[in-house]
Amino acid sequence: MSEPRRYYTYIMASRSRVLYTGITNDIVLRVRQHKSRQADGFTNEHRCTRLVWYQVFNSPSAAIAREKQVKSWRRAKRIALIEQINLGWHDLSEEWGKPIVPLNDLPSSR
Repeated sequence: MSEPRRYYTYIMASRSRVLYTGITNDIVLRVRQHKSRQADGFTNEHRCTRLVWYQVFNSPSAAIAREKQVKSWRRAKRIALIEQINLGWHDLSEEWGKPIVPLNDLPSSR
């Protein structure tokens, strides 16, 4: 049996905190496109290359509804949404694709 399809509403930000809200069914690919600036238009122009928030859905209609809701909000409310889970505005995708170091391979703190 295959994995259920996932859909994502996400917010990308530039270093100066310009925000872009979008949807995708492949968050890893879409973030990679933003980072490599393959996405034409707004995100490329404003260098929105940091994933600062995302939410997962089981249906495309739910992801689209959430995107519309978030886009309708004032900037302050979108910032509050981001800072609920990401106070420092860190790139949530920064570690994606990097090898995972097993805990027993980490140096001990004795």
